[in-house]
Amino acid sequence: MITAKSNQQLKRIGQLLRKRSARDEEQAFVIEGRKMFFELLRDYPELLQRAFFSESGLAGLSGEEKELACSYPYEIVRDDIFASAAETVTPQGVLAIVSMPERSLNDLTSAGKGILLLETLQDPGNLGTMLRTAEAADMGGILLSHDSVDAFSPKVVRATMGAILRVPFVYASDFPEAVKSLKEQGYTVFAAHLKGSVPYDEPDYGKKYAIMIGNEGNGLTEEAASLADYRVRIPMAGQAESLNAAVAAAVLMYEAKKR
Repeated sequence: MITAKSNQQLKRIGQLLRKRSARDEEQAFVIEGRKMFFELLRDYPELLQRAFFSESGLAGLSGEEKELACSYPYEIVRDDIFASAAETVTPQGVLAIVSMPERSLNDLTSAGKGILLLETLQDPGNLGTMLRTAEAADMGGILLSHDSVDAFSPKVVRATMGAILRVPFVYASDFPEAVKSLKEQGYTVFAAHLKGSVPYDEPDYGKKYAIMIGNEGNGLTEEAASLADYRVRIPMAGQAESLNAAVAAAVLMYEAKKR
């Protein structure tokens, strides 16, 4: 049993929770909560490196859950020490170190579905919501510019409600070139743009489409927007200047799916 905050394994968890550089170096991240943990064991057990249970968390599992959980590498942590190691305010008694799934641009295109393109997205909550919505709208995946928020940060992971494991996403070192590659593969690109000339519900999105969303404060760069086949706008009443990025993405993903 782990009974000290100075435990090296807990220090590793702290590094993975706090630092993107640590996550990138180890190609690993941390998940918390029973629901996501057992989804991981059910669907992606090969990604689990090690689980950590608080004393009360392990005691609170059903017999079947305990048998399954304890068939993988795990540690028991004293309740008060576990609470100090967890990121959530009210931890559920289980967290795990998980390997990052290995994915490429081909994983986004292989299903022949729509793709969400995100340039310089910065808000963790927005990305988490977009991942959840992309799954619900049956998208093929998400392509992000390299300077976007880290999808494996604790806030994003929690906001995805498990979609982090199910929706493929990749970071592009050269975002415009990646978009050009999609266009060469037959994707039609629709950019959400305040100066768009096409109402969002007018085009035929087709089967192979990509929806491009820009930075929350500045929108798309002109370089990225210039790659769009259509710049679409979402009408807004009142004095609203723009929609939240995640809301705009949801509107366009469902409109494209509908059509």
